[in-house]
Amino acid sequence: MSNSLSSGAAWMNGKIIPITKACIPITDWGLTRSDITYDVAPVWNGSFFRLEDYLNRFFASMDSLRLNPKMTKQQIHKVLEDMVATSGMRESYVAMVCSRGVPSVLGSRDPRDCKNHFYAWCVPYIYVIRPEITELGAAALIANGVDRISDTSINPVVKNYHWGDFTKGIFEAKEKGYETVILTDSAGFITEGPGFNVFAIKGDALLTSGHGVLEGITRKTVLEIADELRLKSQIRKISKFEFLDSDEVFISSSAGGIIPITKINEIIFAN
Repeated sequence: MSNSLSSGAAWMNGKIIPITKACIPITDWGLTRSDITYDVAPVWNGSFFRLEDYLNRFFASMDSLRLNPKMTKQQIHKVLEDMVATSGMRESYVAMVCSRGVPSVLGSRDPRDCKNHFYAWCVPYIYVIRPEITELGAAALIANGVDRISDTSINPVVKNYHWGDFTKGIFEAKEKGYETVILTDSAGFITEGPGFNVFAIKGDALLTSGHGVLEGITRKTVLEIADELRLKSQIRKISKFEFLDSDEVFISSSAGGIIPITKINEIIFAN
């Protein structure tokens, strides 16, 4: 069975199945309304990285959205471990998801009529920027054509699938020859990119946005490392102009760890 799962596995309704066999109903509000939350924990060299932190964030997101799949943290922990072990993957990108579900009353617009449900899936490890590109020097564009959606509309601390702003920004970046995109808010302050947090180093200070961003687990790890290195971490608003005047720039993600960025717009960082 593990061979058929080596390219991807899913857990649905108590069973581990090939990811190609996994599906949800087309009237599930997770699909039709993006009424859903998720989290992703990486597996490297056969071990989860900070799984308890990812589970805690996932449960906080479900609480915020009033989602309840009627599973405990321990049950979900076991599902994820069993699924990855059965797949045989030593390096993996592991998603846990809770969706609002299908309303039991046809045509209902009341979210209380939906039965929330949990599912999970894993695939071979994914990099937000491929290592061979990072080796040559990754470039990012600060988008001009789109702002990060306001955190008063969608709370970025709650992990979500609302990627309309990111997708528009990715198109802009790719069409201009950049690997990825960084979005600012409507006031011109740096927020985050699609699947990653953003950092800048200026002198002995480490800067990262404190608003409009997901509180990444890898971001948390970076800040802990900075404390050990006695860098002065500043979690605050960063203007586009201050950001571009930094000494170094890097991003952090569960999909790749710490990734240096050598070019932002037309400005070259490092050598």
